[in-house]
Amino acid sequence: MPLVLYDTWSRTLRAFTPIQANHVGLYCCGPTVYDHAHIGNLRTYVFEDVLRRVLTLNGYTVRHVVNITDVGHLVSDADEGEDKMEKGSRRTGESAWAIAERYTEAFMSDWHALNLLEPALWCRATDHIVEQIDFIAELERNGYTYRTADGVYFDTSKQDDYGFLARLDVAGLQAGKRVALGEKQNATDFALWKFNPPDTMRQMEWDSPWGRGFPGWHIECSAMSAKYLGPWFDIHCGGEDHIAVHHSNEIAQTQARHGTRLANFWMHGHFLTLDAGKMSKSGGDFVRLQTLIDRGIDPLAYRYLCLGAHYRSTLRFNLEALDAAQSALDRLRRAYVQWPGGGMPDASSVERFKAEVDQDLNLPRALAVLWDVVRSDLPAATRRATVDRFDAVLGLRLADWKEDVPVIPADIALLCDEREEARAARDWNEADRLREQIRAGGWIVEDGSGGQVLRPRDTGK
Repeated sequence: MPLVLYDTWSRTLRAFTPIQANHVGLYCCGPTVYDHAHIGNLRTYVFEDVLRRVLTLNGYTVRHVVNITDVGHLVSDADEGEDKMEKGSRRTGESAWAIAERYTEAFMSDWHALNLLEPALWCRATDHIVEQIDFIAELERNGYTYRTADGVYFDTSKQDDYGFLARLDVAGLQAGKRVALGEKQNATDFALWKFNPPDTMRQMEWDSPWGRGFPGWHIECSAMSAKYLGPWFDIHCGGEDHIAVHHSNEIAQTQARHGTRLANFWMHGHFLTLDAGKMSKSGGDFVRLQTLIDRGIDPLAYRYLCLGAHYRSTLRFNLEALDAAQSALDRLRRAYVQWPGGGMPDASSVERFKAEVDQDLNLPRALAVLWDVVRSDLPAATRRATVDRFDAVLGLRLADWKEDVPVIPADIALLCDEREEARAARDWNEADRLREQIRAGGWIVEDGSGGQVLRPRDTGK
């Protein structure tokens, strides 16, 4: 079975074939580093990490590029308000450059905690100002720009198919605009270069042919992805909130300069929601990965939770679901460490697993195959080798996990001995009574193929 992926551009499932044999160019929109990432942002990176691992599973060499937006992203995606880095600086009292460095480091910490594979290249917007200016100058020469008092804008009316990725009703947006456009000619036009407002000092600004200022948000990804992957590469990823504005504008710019839609496949991860709705930083209701860690949750339990929902479905987040993911991951780890090494993977199970992930990254069904193997009567060494193959995609670091061995109090150990004797005598009532007594003492006893397994009740381990 071929690898099949959902392409937002065509709105269809398509068999994946790389542009260059055996090599894949993969560009993923990275963070805007004016604040911490929330777990909704991180869900998208988990999806993209799984995509990269599945591409590798299929024998491809992947050049994975991720950008860092450290300038140019305004508070409004419609080019209104202040730059998010300046806003972060004003909020904290630190310089915009210090803010960018601090939150980039925090993002990298989250990245590694979730066992996301390191990309081939991290590229910062502020390191590529020259490339962005050159790109805008080429758009100007091609007749796609105009100047206003506050910047240089892209004229979307020059393209009949502008907004196709999002299936935008451009005429309706133009007719139904509720606010004055100012000097913008069309509702969908967007900033390529912004001038500083009068009497305003910015920390991040550069000279350009149009005046001193800073680049718009969208130009960075078009310029950097084309520099490192070429103007026509395999896959471009991001969150579903990028479809209508950011990615539509990336495509428009690239069509105007290079004549391509930039990527052969456009793929998007869907939102994570809280009970109150979509998680967002502006609403003040976002949850950080560190919040979960402080609660005693393993970051890889959050990764496991993300794997349990298809990337194109909304994931509803609550602590009960997270606790269930932690418990499932603990059960998997405890089973895994009991199996000896030295086996060979079960070919049939590996084939089933690959068939699921090759069907548009169907991780929920792939997890079902995993648990079938865990519960199977395959030889223990075979189960371990098979699950190792799966974990190359799942990224749960099962082989690295070391179980914390708790110190069992003497009175609990004595109750366990008595319960073992009751079980040997087939006195099930007494065994159940002792189980409850052990539970009352803060421990949970489970019966496995190797005998009783004891774990603290409060940690879930």
